[in-house]
Amino acid sequence: LNGNTAPYMLYAYARLCGIIRKATDAADGETMEWPEPANIIFSHDSERELVRNLIKLPDILSEVERDLYPNKLCDYLFETSQKFNQFYENCSVKNAETPELKASRLTLCTVTAGTIRLLMQLLGINVV
Repeated sequence: LNGNTAPYMLYAYARLCGIIRKATDAADGETMEWPEPANIIFSHDSERELVRNLIKLPDILSEVERDLYPNKLCDYLFETSQKFNQFYENCSVKNAETPELKASRLTLCTVTAGTIRLLMQLLGINVV
């Protein structure tokens, strides 16, 4: 899947949930437990780029409220999905080099999943 489409964003969200489920050893069908946050460690540029993108959320929400352009949510959601996919290609969570790096990457996945879920809900797209 690629392109600025709801299935592309939903796929990114589903992939994030799968990563979190596997990293926390949750069984299929169980309610997913969100991991505790950890300190962020930057070991690859894609981690840094993902964080730079995620911290824009309050500004994006303010712009949408001020300018009444909900398409900015769509643009930000697409950009977030792209940044996550770049992170996913370059940074293993489950096989991270250290437990601290695994926890850091798991935190990035958790925050990204929450961001995507929030944006989808604001746009009226249900996620499970």
